[in-house]
Amino acid sequence: MFRTHPVIETSREAVATAVQRVAGMLQRSDQLDKVEQYRRREARKKASVEARLKAAIQSQLDGVRTGLTQLHSALLDVKDIQGSLIDVSKDWRQSINTIESLKDVKDAVVQHSQLASAVENLKNIFSVPEIVAETQQLIEQAELLQAHRKLMELECSRDDLMYEQYRMDSKNTSDMNLISIYFENVQGLSDELAKQLWMVLQRSMVTVRRDPTMLVSVVRIIEREEKIDRRMVDRKKQTGFIPPGRPKRWKDKMFEVLEGTVSTRIEGTQAVTRETDKMWLVRLLEITRKYVLDDLIVVKNLMVQCFPPHYNTFNRFFCLYHNAVSTRVKELASEDLEANEIVSLLTWVLNTYKSVEMMGHPELCSECDINQLEPLLPQDVVEDLLSKYVKTFTSNITGWLRKALETDKKDWQKETEPEADQDGFYQTTLPAIVFQMFEQNLQVAAQIDGDFKEQVLKLCLKQMNTFLIRYREEVVTYKEEHLRDRQLPQCYVQYMIAIINNCQTFNESINSLKRKYSQSSEPTESDATIERTLNEVAKEGCQFLLDEVFLDLEHHLSELLTRKWLTGSHAVDTICVTVEDYFNDFNKIKKPFNQEMTSEALRRVVVEYIKAVMQKRITFKTADERREGAERMIKEADQFKFLFRKLAAGEDTDWLCGAITAIAEVFKLTDPTLLFLEVTTLVSKYPDIRSEHIQALLAVRGDASREMRQMIIGTLTENKVSYSSVAQPIFKDITVPTITMTTMTSMATAKLLK
Repeated sequence: MFRTHPVIETSREAVATAVQRVAGMLQRSDQLDKVEQYRRREARKKASVEARLKAAIQSQLDGVRTGLTQLHSALLDVKDIQGSLIDVSKDWRQSINTIESLKDVKDAVVQHSQLASAVENLKNIFSVPEIVAETQQLIEQAELLQAHRKLMELECSRDDLMYEQYRMDSKNTSDMNLISIYFENVQGLSDELAKQLWMVLQRSMVTVRRDPTMLVSVVRIIEREEKIDRRMVDRKKQTGFIPPGRPKRWKDKMFEVLEGTVSTRIEGTQAVTRETDKMWLVRLLEITRKYVLDDLIVVKNLMVQCFPPHYNTFNRFFCLYHNAVSTRVKELASEDLEANEIVSLLTWVLNTYKSVEMMGHPELCSECDINQLEPLLPQDVVEDLLSKYVKTFTSNITGWLRKALETDKKDWQKETEPEADQDGFYQTTLPAIVFQMFEQNLQVAAQIDGDFKEQVLKLCLKQMNTFLIRYREEVVTYKEEHLRDRQLPQCYVQYMIAIINNCQTFNESINSLKRKYSQSSEPTESDATIERTLNEVAKEGCQFLLDEVFLDLEHHLSELLTRKWLTGSHAVDTICVTVEDYFNDFNKIKKPFNQEMTSEALRRVVVEYIKAVMQKRITFKTADERREGAERMIKEADQFKFLFRKLAAGEDTDWLCGAITAIAEVFKLTDPTLLFLEVTTLVSKYPDIRSEHIQALLAVRGDASREMRQMIIGTLTENKVSYSSVAQPIFKDITVPTITMTTMTSMATAKLLK
């Protein structure tokens, strides 16, 4: 298959493109009128394209013509160079023999150079002893720049002579030794001058304040020596020769001296020890803070001007002080620190160091970024210190709590009443002492770290939980010791009230600590345990007080529902007076325990009264006795109701006292046929009453036949009502004594004896 010629193919593409464009222009009939206009426009475009093509082709032709001309010139130059190289090669071959004959001349030139160097240094060579003496005197007078200038002259003379000797005969050690011996004092001068330089640098903080020019002179001398070192090292690379004592590396030595000076400055801050001052570490850290801050401000404002900019002086000193402080702090951390010393150290390291009081000071912040500093102490060291603190703190706080409780127990035995707060509620100092300890330690922990503060708070709450268990045990022991001799201690009731109030104070203080120091508001298991223990201690304390009341009422309660009571007893009057007297003290109990205690006291009085009924101490023989006994019970129920309303016993007062009234109504009923209805009414009001209670009531009434009792009990048993919905059942815990054979025998014997 034949391939189409490129020109023909291009022409075809052009024609096709033109046809396509013309078709696009003449799509509508009204465009035929513009054919001439289109033709002229396309002609102009064609002429423009042709002009650009001609210009481009002409430019290409001019470039080709210029290139050919340059190639021709280059060819001619290459031919000329080739001819010159041929001539040079011929001349070199002819002069080989001549060069070998000039060896003697070369040796003479070398010797002449050495002699010229000797002549040049002849004056210095003869005056070496004199210059050495002058240099020594200048060093002693602290004229360091002039001394260094003399020293450089001596070293230059020595080095030039040695170099020429090395060039002439590097293996001739005797001449080298001769020169060395002659200039042996030069090295001593160099060492002496170096000592003076290091001394100035060691006192740089003082020198820069009093005589900054001295420090500038030292830096200039060191810079000169650095340049000489570099020159000598470069010459060694070329010739293999280097003068003795080079390179001196005084610049490196300068930085070592400055680093040692900073380290000495930090290490020298400890003025006292633990044996002489308990606050030794606080003083040490404060002195270190002041020294570091003052020195760095001096470096920024004064010393930076004495060193070349490329030394980056401030950042260098900043790092030196940071490293020195870090080293010192690590040494302190490795010592056997006490708990308060650990806190002081960690607070200083984690907070004070980067604060505006030290490295974050406004005058220093513009020169460096404190966030780029490495930690003063590694994290593992910090954690070890915190762990050690927690262990020590746990041991200490256990001892503090034990001691506080022992002190409080001694107060319980006092013959004077406990102190009262601003609202008149009894209290002891125990809660204040305990939470003052917690507060102090939490404040300290907060200075270290937020997470550590949470850890210490949890530890305090854990110790509090253990302490409350011990507290509860001691309260029980206190009650038991009192029961052995109720005359002692004299203020038992008042201190038991204070103990109950302490529980409320403990609870409030714990919540206050959590709000202040805990980031989480969610209650924890430990919180629930502490609250439960406090409530149990408080409720047990209330129970102990009520036990105390009813121990005093025991004799009077035993008179209730007896023949003596029926004929005229003041037992209830005495009970009411005694309860009111006790509750004058119980008013010093904080809410809600005072209200709970009043309600419980009422309940126990009513229960004890009903127990007296159920014990069947009396059996009414006549209707008059039943009426008289019922009226007395109703009167006494009103007395209880009046008393406990006065004491604000709560909404259950009427309901509880109503139980006595309801029982009295059963006794008061004159028509036995209506007894079932009255008992049914009683059961509907107090559904927790049991059949044995009904039997006891009917037995006390004394006129119910056996058949009636069986009918009433049987009917009530069949229609028994659930009492699960009763908030405070009265009859549930009241037992009815059963008459055994032994009891019956004893009663019969008693009657016979009577």
